[in-house]
Amino acid sequence: MIETEQTALVNAGIESVWNYVQDIARWAEIMPGYRACEIVDENISRWTLKVGVGGLVRTVKVSVNVDEWNGPETVHFTYKLAGDPVQGGGTYRAVAKGPNETEISLKVSVIGSGPMALMWEAMGKPLLPKFAQDFANQLKHEIEKSLGPQPGANCEQAASVADGRPGSLVRLWRWLFGSRLP
Repeated sequence: MIETEQTALVNAGIESVWNYVQDIARWAEIMPGYRACEIVDENISRWTLKVGVGGLVRTVKVSVNVDEWNGPETVHFTYKLAGDPVQGGGTYRAVAKGPNETEISLKVSVIGSGPMALMWEAMGKPLLPKFAQDFANQLKHEIEKSLGPQPGANCEQAASVADGRPGSLVRLWRWLFGSRLP
């Protein structure tokens, strides 16, 4: 198992952050390779993601289950890839730092099984923190963007968040969800 926890400071009050975060489809939409999100019920969704590098591209289906909605502070979730020996889970936490500031943290674990588990854990361990931090920063950016310009917010900083994903993120995604490395 590999695990990381990353944080970001959102220029918005905790209730505004919760209004955005409680829609799980919004989480899916900022995942690399997002294609679709099917909402089964208030706790279960199925995400379709297209992942790959170069000529190797494949579509993966991820079943995401929200085990606990405890807003505006906490969300516990688990996930499992259809047809692949990969599953995991995590926790989203939010803490009000002021009337217009909320610290969000995202703790994510990835569990592989089978003969490749040890190898992919060794390779993924240094990449998972970058993936989780990029996701937390993108979530911050999307929340702030949804609220429009806020008094006292640093608009230049929010605008500078890159929409593209760094190469390490693509490699991690490929490695975790779509590639069998020799």
